[in-house]
Amino acid sequence: MSWLTAALRSSVGKKFVMGGTGLFLCLFLVIHLAGNLLLFAGADIYNEYAHKLHSMGALLVISEVILFAAFAAHIYLAFVTTKENREARAREYAMKQSKKEPGQIISAVSAENTMFISGAIILAYLLLHLSDFKFELTGGGTEEQPYDKAKLLLSELWRAIAYAAAALIVGYHVSHGFSSAFQSLGVNHPKYNGWIKCVSILFAVLVAAGFLVVSLFGVLFTR
Repeated sequence: MSWLTAALRSSVGKKFVMGGTGLFLCLFLVIHLAGNLLLFAGADIYNEYAHKLHSMGALLVISEVILFAAFAAHIYLAFVTTKENREARAREYAMKQSKKEPGQIISAVSAENTMFISGAIILAYLLLHLSDFKFELTGGGTEEQPYDKAKLLLSELWRAIAYAAAALIVGYHVSHGFSSAFQSLGVNHPKYNGWIKCVSILFAVLVAAGFLVVSLFGVLFTR
């Protein structure tokens, strides 16, 4: 693991790991969303999917460890790079010049300038999500079937609102993060940057819309 330690000591290595883990987590978002959308296919199909997932045994544990490691590395690097960027600036600006496009001014509330804040909100949402569905620390643990558990939890208005807000924040975060990850990995050329940005925005909209619909599942189907 000495190569990883050495990589994380350099700014280029940090950006590379940040970009790599970012794209991996984007892939996880797609897979997770696809599974969640099975809620709309009915109780039998969703329960079968959930039970097969949990019957994977050691493979599921390994997958969760890899996923946790990716999250941990991404979060750690977010803290480190944010700290280094703040220390490198002599003063704060309400507006600043983009490093990617000379002369382009980026708003202080743009996705690019709020990545740390949106990431922190997503982390808080992740803890709520894990307490609901993974560790069963909330009322959903009273239901035996995964479909009934999801329906019960998402039928609570405050939780549905929290999940809906998180869906929008996730979309806002990846609208910049997806394209930024390619840049961090060295895929940066004027010929392709425009297309990558368009794909990034499209990906963000689809992810946000998908999770937004899922967050409203319980409210819509218990009324």
